Amino acid sequence: MAHYKVTVSYDGTRFCGFQRQSEERTVQGVIESALKKIGWPGTSILAAGRTDSGVHALGQVISFDLDWVHSVVDLQFALNANLPPDVAASSVKLAGADFHPRFDAHGRCYRYRLYTSSVREPLKDRYAWRVWPGVDLSSMQIAAGHLPGAHDFSTFGTPPNAGGSTQRCVSRAEWFTDGIDLVFEITANAFLYHMVRRLVSFQVQIGQGKLAPGAVSEALDGGTKELVRGLAPPQGLVLVEVIYEA
Repeated sequence: MAHYKVTVSYDGTRFCGFQRQSEERTVQGVIESALKKIGWPGTSILAAGRTDSGVHALGQVISFDLDWVHSVVDLQFALNANLPPDVAASSVKLAGADFHPRFDAHGRCYRYRLYTSSVREPLKDRYAWRVWPGVDLSSMQIAAGHLPGAHDFSTFGTPPNAGGSTQRCVSRAEWFTDGIDLVFEITANAFLYHMVRRLVSFQVQIGQGKLAPGAVSEALDGGTKELVRGLAPPQGLVLVEVIYEA
């Protein structure tokens, strides 16, 4: 029996999140179904984390034990042959028996995409948030500059476990353009529930002139007592990468 580390990408549009649910279609559910078709005897895969309904991934990481007598390339082909079109195993590697995709991770990178337009663009709206009125990019860039470092992000999200720490360390946060789209990328050791989507919504309000760029700094480290208002929609968010030691 070998332990495998698999990087998975998926279009989250038609999923009710990553975590298995008895009555809903989930990413975990379809992966486990595909594994059972190739002889997996397990009951639950391990994962680096959960994504919400409608959120996408390029670099989700899972692991599982499997008695597989063929190559890792053959395992990748077998998985993809049994996965639906909106999920793919982008890489398959052998891992140490004690590898855990969540607890061994040193960081995660998320990307959020939006565009500004008074008219919706149906071919873009599956993967981006349409924002109107428009935004001032430089104001949002200034706001993002307040995020790196260790902070209490309790005003932007809730911990995965009740009573858990809301302290997170952000190593990178920036806005940049990609054609006519605006993209926010953030890397941290871990994230609170809804943290990225609340940060994006808050910075969009800054870009629209409703708040000053310094409002981000004021909201950090317990600056306010309640969660900030506003939650960017899920379709603009992508889990880009889970980071491990080399």
